[in-house]
Amino acid sequence: MITTDPIADFITRVRNAYLARQQVVLVPHSKVKEELAVLLKTNGYIQAVKVITNASKHQELQLKLAYFGKYPVLNGAQRLSKPGRRLYSQAQDLKPVFSGQGLTILSTSKGLMTDKQARKTHIGGELLCKIW
Repeated sequence: MITTDPIADFITRVRNAYLARQQVVLVPHSKVKEELAVLLKTNGYIQAVKVITNASKHQELQLKLAYFGKYPVLNGAQRLSKPGRRLYSQAQDLKPVFSGQGLTILSTSKGLMTDKQARKTHIGGELLCKIW
């Protein structure tokens, strides 16, 4: 299945899996999605990330979702920059999400990073999504 916005598809699959109280979600693999999943794992929104190859030789990401008791850790996600409208921001213009409880993920020249890391290293970039 071809999608015009693979990152939005990734975010939607993860958000829908949390809403359906799933333990594991499968997402088509790409380097950017894998880096995004690892970033979510380091910030505690996902428990584990695993790359698997299925019978038709296509790779998929298997994400084990994180829950706090019976409540999902991820309450919401929003795609910011879209293929038809790219959004860019400088490091000093990045604002905390929900008073620092969430995070904004940016694509920078140094790879994907959170808004906190971007402010610390003084690097701006394309705003990919907000997670809270």
